[in-house]
Formats: sequence, C-alpha cells, structure tokens
Amino acid sequence: MTVTFDQIKKSYADEVEQARGRTLGRPDELPLSYAEITPAWLTAVLAADAPGAEVTAHRLGEEDEGTSSRRHIFLEWNEAGRAAELPASVFCKSTMTLESRYLLGMNGGIAAEAVFYNTVLPTLDVRTPHPLFVAHHPENFNSIIIMRDLADRVTFGSHELDLTRDQVESQLRQLARLHARYYDSPELTTALHEYNTWEDYFAITVDAAGFGPACARGFRQAEDVIPPRLFARAGEIWPATLHSVAEHAGLPRTLIHSDVHLKNWYIDADGEMGLNDWQCACKGNWGRDLAYGISTALSVDNRRAWERDLVAYYVDRLHAAGAPKVDFDTAWRLYRRNLFNALAWWTGTLGQPPEAPKMQPPAASREFIRRMTHAIDDLDALDIGA
Repeated sequence: MTVTFDQIKKSYADEVEQARGRTLGRPDELPLSYAEITPAWLTAVLAADAPGAEVTAHRLGEEDEGTSSRRHIFLEWNEAGRAAELPASVFCKSTMTLESRYLLGMNGGIAAEAVFYNTVLPTLDVRTPHPLFVAHHPENFNSIIIMRDLADRVTFGSHELDLTRDQVESQLRQLARLHARYYDSPELTTALHEYNTWEDYFAITVDAAGFGPACARGFRQAEDVIPPRLFARAGEIWPATLHSVAEHAGLPRTLIHSDVHLKNWYIDADGEMGLNDWQCACKGNWGRDLAYGISTALSVDNRRAWERDLVAYYVDRLHAAGAPKVDFDTAWRLYRRNLFNALAWWTGTLGQPPEAPKMQPPAASREFIRRMTHAIDDLDALDIGA
C-alpha cells in the first residue's frame, strides 16, 4: 500500500508531540533535529565497542538540505575515546525533517538505504562508505545514517566533472559486481523482499509524489540545453519513458543503485571510483544503471567516442563477476532504451513539486539533462522498435 503525504505528516506530528521535553541518550531515540543531538547520544551510538569512551563535546558543520538532511559533526573524545582512535568527525544523513520524508517515505527510499547498509552491504564487493550507525523507524519514517567523514581522503563528484575513460571503467566495474551478485537471484524475494521493484518505485514517485507532471515541466524549462530536434518531439518522451520502465518487468532483475549520477560517486585515494547514497536502490534491470551512469559521467564528445566500447566493457565485467553472458546487441538496446527513465530523474528534479525538498541546484539538473538528451538524440533512441 502506498503511503500518502497526509499519513507522513500525521506520523511526524505524533513524533514531535512524543519528543517534547526529552533529552536524547539512547540509540533507539532518533533525533528530530541536529540541534537535539547530545554528547550522551553520540557516545551511545558511536562508542558501544569502546569501553569507557565518551564524547565530551561536539560541533555541527554547515547545513546541507536536499532530498535528505545532511550534516558533519565534529567530535571531542575523552582519553579512552582517543586511545580507541574513534573518529574526530562523522558525516550524517537523515530524514529528521518533514520535507525529507515527503518523497523518501512515499517511495520506500528510507527503508531501502537502511536495509542496504544493515543487511546487503556485507554481501557485496563494492566500494562504498561503511556506516558507523544506521537506524530507521518504519512507523514514522525517521532515520539517520552516520559514517566516517571521508572529506580528507576522497574527491566527491559534481555535475561539472568530466570523467576520464579509466574512471568510467572503474564505475562500470563497481556496477558489474553489484549487479552480478543478485542477478535473477532467489534472494530478491527473500533477503531483499523489502525493496520495491523499479516499476513500483517509479510509479510511486511519479504518481503519488507528483513527479509525473514535474518531468514535463522540467523538460520545458531545460529547452535551451536540449537538442532542438529532440525538443520538437517532446510529446514522445513520456510514452517512451513509461515503456522503458514497464519493460523491466520482463527482463532479468537484480539489485540496482538506480541513482548513479556523478554527485553520488567519489574518487578514492587510489583513483578508483566509489558509490554512495543508496536511497533509490530497488529491484530492476541493470540497463538503468548502465544508461544513467555513462550518460551523466561524460562530456557529450567523450560519450560519443567511447560509449560502444564502454557498453562492451560492462558486459564483459558483468559476466566475469558471475552473471550470465549478455550479448552486445541486447546490452546496446537496453542502454539506449533506459536513457528515458534516467532522464526523468532530472527533469522531475528541475520541475519538482512545491511540496518536495529542494533536491539539487538547477545547474546540476540542467547539465545532466543536457548530457542525457544529447545521448537520446545522437542514438535515435525514440525510434527503437518494440
């Protein structure tokens, strides 16, 4: 059953009422704001395996509000905490605010990320941050994930990056290992039963959360970065998008990240790519991650020059990681087809509903729309046969 925003608002109001006058000190008590966090609570969630360690003081970093609510926390430890080499800073993402629960509470993104870190990550060979504490309350959609602060050892992606070919191949190796692990696995209905299918995740997002009309608005707003030949066929974009999503029901399924734009990647100290932000993870075909990843990672010229080789490289790495062999023509078709549902994530963000949190700066949305629509136009993706 789809959760409505009215239900989310009621559960949030109930939580606020129940929290009046409390002082956080237990791990099962999740904060409703970063200001509510106390040294005692930080000690409880971060020092359980370090006897005698205590947070003596903490300081909050700058606010970073988007689809989720993010903040650095800088920590001071007592002697036992320093001796245990507990972290001097951590990075948190949460759904403390009502705005952050709007979309992620409706489409299952809150549970998806918590389940990923608590249950799925130990089964995977992928480069991603490992959490120090993960908790979510399914009855009211509050959640928090606390990770070590990687800011001093990695370079985080942005919409302004144009990756090298080696870096994109590193991305594809990460995705191939992710996709191979659960490729048509019975675990999709057991260990991963809490995850939505891609079709359901998409339907909830565009219908219940109002992102269907937002996609049309965003496409119109980005006209100046869209190839004129493609913009002239604007009425065909949404039907092609729906077709590309529905097609997943008849394709091999696996666990997909589903939001592999550049801002969710980082360049690690050794030059390899790492992937974070698992709140869109769901069960679908690998073609979505493949199309989304390549089309947003590269400049238009480099994508044109390398994309066929990159699709072939991904197919090879997917098979090497243990999945059945996929022929190139099938992979190429799925790459072209899934460009449409990748595009929807950014036209919807640019034209987002007024109730949604401000998810991304318009410049990021416009750059990714530019890259993806040029790929759709270059590859005549609207003219793929059924």
